[in-house]
Amino acid sequence: MRRGRHLSGSCRKLDLQVQPFHTSNPHSTEKFRPNIFQFTNIVSNAARLLQAARVLGIPSIVTEQYPKGLGPTVPELGAGDLTAHAKTKFTMMIEPVEKELKALGDPKIAILCGIETQACIACTTFDLLEKGMEVHIVADAVSSRSQTDRLFALSRLRQSGAFLTTTEAVLLQLVQDAKHPNFREIQKLLVQPSPDTALLAFFSSL
Repeated sequence: MRRGRHLSGSCRKLDLQVQPFHTSNPHSTEKFRPNIFQFTNIVSNAARLLQAARVLGIPSIVTEQYPKGLGPTVPELGAGDLTAHAKTKFTMMIEPVEKELKALGDPKIAILCGIETQACIACTTFDLLEKGMEVHIVADAVSSRSQTDRLFALSRLRQSGAFLTTTEAVLLQLVQDAKHPNFREIQKLLVQPSPDTALLAFFSSL
């Protein structure tokens, strides 16, 4: 079992000057579609994150968990222009991803979304934290087959040192100012509020 760092009371902001990158773990492959809790809403939020990453020039990395058996990433994510790295490990920190991160200059901040929270998101988070990276998990853009697994995984990840955030919070923190040159494009992604993904029960216990 990995030891975690508890950062209660810490406050961090997302800063484009410290090389963030956005990752989508085996995001919603076809065979998960009928089984993942809040699947449609999770993919909708993840798609907005990907659109924002493109607008702001933030590199995005996509992995797929055993696509031969589980199918490809769903088209709704809008990641067709990205190379999806196939994997069997739960962590996305496989050799091709490690090489891509090196080519990007070893980013210091990771923004994670995808499925499943207790598996690929958790394993990736622990690996990134061990590398000394700052990890922001977009809670309304991750899910699991079981809401219990999802919420307990989020709790453990928070205790381990990851920051929990939301889709809208990420988008606003990345621009930080209505005078940002790309603010209007980001604002268009915020016209409709993020759909409810049943996280209130989790936060009522914090």
